[in-house]
Amino acid sequence: MLFPTIDFALFFLVVFGVGWSLSGKPVLWKLAMLGFSYFFYAWWDPRFVLLLIAETLIAHVGSRRIHATRDEAVAKRWTWVTVGGLLVILGYFKYAGFFAVNLDNLLRGIGLGNLIPLIQPTLPIAISFFTFMAISYVVDVSRGQLEPAAPIDLAVYLAFFPHLIAGPIVRGSELLPQLKRRRDPNRIDYSRAAVLIIQGLFKKVVISSYIASAIVDPVFSSPSSHSGLDALIGVWGYAVQIYCDFSGYTDIAIGLAMLLGIRFPVNFDAPYSAANLQDFWRRWHITLSRWLRDYLYIPLGGNRGSQSEVARNIMLTMILGGLWHGAAWTFLVWGLLHGVGQVVAHVRRERRAAQGLLPVVPSRLRHVGQVVFTFQFVCLAWIFFRATSFTNAFAVLGRIVTGWGMGSNLVTPMVLLTIVAVLLVQQMPTRLGERLAAMWSNLHLAVQALTLAIVLLIITTLGPTGVAPFIYYRF
Repeated sequence: MLFPTIDFALFFLVVFGVGWSLSGKPVLWKLAMLGFSYFFYAWWDPRFVLLLIAETLIAHVGSRRIHATRDEAVAKRWTWVTVGGLLVILGYFKYAGFFAVNLDNLLRGIGLGNLIPLIQPTLPIAISFFTFMAISYVVDVSRGQLEPAAPIDLAVYLAFFPHLIAGPIVRGSELLPQLKRRRDPNRIDYSRAAVLIIQGLFKKVVISSYIASAIVDPVFSSPSSHSGLDALIGVWGYAVQIYCDFSGYTDIAIGLAMLLGIRFPVNFDAPYSAANLQDFWRRWHITLSRWLRDYLYIPLGGNRGSQSEVARNIMLTMILGGLWHGAAWTFLVWGLLHGVGQVVAHVRRERRAAQGLLPVVPSRLRHVGQVVFTFQFVCLAWIFFRATSFTNAFAVLGRIVTGWGMGSNLVTPMVLLTIVAVLLVQQMPTRLGERLAAMWSNLHLAVQALTLAIVLLIITTLGPTGVAPFIYYRF
């Protein structure tokens, strides 16, 4: 079930009404939310609700065992067994086919023929997201940072439908306490929630869909048919497309949860205004970035150790982060590029520190240059993220380098205006957007309703027929 559809609108109206009618009955509210969330997930394929339930049971049993034992070694073993069980499920559905195909190709290449069966399990939607949430819950219990939750609370935490399909990756410490508190409908910021939902719909339905069909899809489907300018603007367009698609989903998810009395963490903060890659990852998919930091990078050693050890930790984190997005070598290269970029920046910072030099405070012009360079590097990596294969990726790169003798047939004033507008908006001060939202919230209810109706009409008019699934559905 997709957010920008009539089906979902009707579904949410029912959820909203039932949810607030049960606000004074916490157990019934949780049961209702769990039932609605399972129904929402089953809309795609009812079989995989059982998978979600299985991961919930593994996390519940494992966390209880970990918490119950006083023997640190036993608790650690239970942690490894539980996390391992969750990763085995993720690995089978997401990576079994990838490894089987590559192993088969290797065996054929050395003349051993067809020795292993080729398997390709159906990839359950959002398995990466709810598996990472289950792992963070188990590890937080193991670390003593979280008390084991009641079974119903844990089930709602993992399945709550606003975040279920594409995040944010919410921590147990962020959502579980909210499930225990009584929600007050009079304290909900309905205006802010409406702004987030409308903003998200506009990003996804209008901007992302338009840029995809106008330039990104044609460039990546047939790079040799287009000019170097088309290819370059197409890559910039993909940066805008994936941002509007993913951050648009997140805006809608946060707004929907807010309407139900639940707060989600921020997941995007103007990532294309970042002046370096480290800053970019503080702003892009923030909940994944901090998950990789807290549950992978720091356990690997983080910034502790020699320069080579820190570089190893960065590279492993970014490569595994790349593979988290998909079972393909192109995703690995995407993570590898981000890892190399961050290692180079880290080495430069360490060399300055070793020489007793203070960090460089950039001038305004230098800062702009850093933002532009970071954006170009991120776009270079996006080519491999978007490409269907290495051949496709290098074909796009080849057109950017050599395809300047052809006329452009995709770059139009509207395409350029849309891309530039999205990038410029990210350079605006955050407070300006907050002030505009606050001003709108203070308008008369009738004016707000009229504004929402006009914007929805614009979205419906400018949007395509039907709605493409969110890019991150497949992760």
